[in-house]
Amino acid sequence: MYPGESISFTCTVDVATDWEYEWYHNGVIISSININTYRIDSVTHASSGEYQCLAKRLTLRTDKSVAASLKVSDPPTPILKLLSAWPDVFEKETLSFSCEVSSSEWTFTWQRDGTELQDNSRLIQNEKGSTLNILAVRLNDQGLYTCKAHLKHRRVSSDPSNSSTVSVYKSLPEPIVRKDRVFDPLYPGETVKLLCIVDVSSGWSYDWYKDGTNLHKTDKEITIILNLSDKGRYSCTARRGEKTLTGHSSNVTLNVEEIPVPLLKQKTQWLDVFPSEAVELSCMMKESSGWKFTWYQNTEGVPKDNVIISDMGDTLSITHASTVHRGNYRCSGTLDGRPVSSNRSSEVTLDVYESKPTVTLLQSPSDSVMHTGDQISFACHINVSSGWKYQWYKDKNSPLSSGIFHNISSAKTSDTGDYRCKVSRGEEPKIFESESQAVKLTIEERPKASIILLTGWSEVFSTDSLVLKCDIMDSLDTWNYTWFKEGEELPLLRSQKHKVTPQDDPGQSFYTCRGIRDGRPHYSIDSDPYKTKNLLLKRRILLSISGCLFFGIIAVFIGCIALRVLRKPVAADDKQVEDNLFLTMAQLKDRNDAPCPLVEYITDTDLNPPAKEGEENPTSCSETTPLSITSPEEQAVTTNGKETTENGSSMVSFLH
Repeated sequence: MYPGESISFTCTVDVATDWEYEWYHNGVIISSININTYRIDSVTHASSGEYQCLAKRLTLRTDKSVAASLKVSDPPTPILKLLSAWPDVFEKETLSFSCEVSSSEWTFTWQRDGTELQDNSRLIQNEKGSTLNILAVRLNDQGLYTCKAHLKHRRVSSDPSNSSTVSVYKSLPEPIVRKDRVFDPLYPGETVKLLCIVDVSSGWSYDWYKDGTNLHKTDKEITIILNLSDKGRYSCTARRGEKTLTGHSSNVTLNVEEIPVPLLKQKTQWLDVFPSEAVELSCMMKESSGWKFTWYQNTEGVPKDNVIISDMGDTLSITHASTVHRGNYRCSGTLDGRPVSSNRSSEVTLDVYESKPTVTLLQSPSDSVMHTGDQISFACHINVSSGWKYQWYKDKNSPLSSGIFHNISSAKTSDTGDYRCKVSRGEEPKIFESESQAVKLTIEERPKASIILLTGWSEVFSTDSLVLKCDIMDSLDTWNYTWFKEGEELPLLRSQKHKVTPQDDPGQSFYTCRGIRDGRPHYSIDSDPYKTKNLLLKRRILLSISGCLFFGIIAVFIGCIALRVLRKPVAADDKQVEDNLFLTMAQLKDRNDAPCPLVEYITDTDLNPPAKEGEENPTSCSETTPLSITSPEEQAVTTNGKETTENGSSMVSFLH
């Protein structure tokens, strides 16, 4: 029996009547009545036990009846089971429940959030209601589900069953693909795991796709041992049942690349080095990071690819090179923590010389003695290798200049000295240096040309041209000469003398000359300009004046003779002896007190005409001016040291 039910016990005596009955519960009298029925309207657990009765009439008592057993227990609590694979569902999916008790006599009712469910087209139960199916789930189907068991003909109902919570999602989830490797790129031989994650509900199965093509793999996780062909975009979908299928996840790209070959390069600028010089090689990968490098050296007499340094960084440093470092170098890389090893790089050959380089200083021109104004170029030559820096020094002073060449565009005497160059390469503190022998250079003053006027006074009456001579001062060398008129070179003139005539130079010009020769110095400094302007005109005027004076003197001389001859004699006492009234030219030459004949007859106005532009102040003839007519050659010798031109050169015949 279940609590709340009613039960009646009947005590029957086969003979006679008028009996009184006593009722016993578990041997204890509980009632004494005159009717043979004992009723319990609502049994409880305390009602359980053995029930007996006996009949009595007056003094007659029967034995106790056979005991009737009553067991009162609670109705069984149904067990609710979710028959669907998942408690959280999506619209249009199906939910299935069962409600179970130990006996088949029971029927069942269903509640959601405490409200009993009514039958409809989407709620399907079996005959006794022990199963519940919800077709095409909707959002309002979510909630807390329970069930109760009932004995309808006895009006017994169980307590509610255990509950089951159902969640209904508005939309389908989007799967997410994750990979266990974050490296990019990936390389053949590596293993990658891809995981398709749906963050809601359960019971999913999966489909994997590569570049849109189904891979026919349904596990939540797939493992790929990579080949180059595995490069691509991966996605997944999730499904359950026949009606629930998600969309594609976002793509995850597997970038599978060939394992790169290291690039071996020199960090220093040269691969041929000298003893104690530093060398650096770098091993580089074009992509990704985290590489460790192994270095190999192939040297004559040593097993091929002898490992010299393993699992180091990307730089191989040799601080003090020696001949043992000669050879071919290669490197390979491995990724730290990844099963990836590269092939070996191409070879780089390192050559180590046995001795320091030879540094030679070359001079052009190579003469040890040069002259002011010369162009001189020095070149610093080194016989081997490259990457050199150059520094120039003079007399061990501060550096002059840098670069492979040192040029002197116009030499000065201060450029005399010992020149040397120093070569170096590398950066502090790994600089390698070597120095040339010193070259001695001497700079002497270049000789200067001067112009001398050779036309003297003796030629006043014989010519109106000028003869100029080019002389190299303080030089005993043999020279050729170049003449310039107004700065323009006169063609085909190489002689020491140059004749200027009014026909050749009607406007009168400035003349300069230069000495040239095959030996050093190749040329002299140009002379100071010699001005011939108006010089020939003055010579003509002087020639005319001189002629008039000469004939005037002759006329006076003849008149004096005639006067003496024709004059009456006087008394002897009155006569005076006048010897040598007119001196001869030889006598005039020997006397110091004799006046210059020209001075006697040429006035200051004649000698000093009004100054013209560009002319210098005129000078007077000295008393020592020779008047004898000699040959041009003798006259040139005579006038070399005595006569003065308007520009400082000698001049006999004319005055300025």
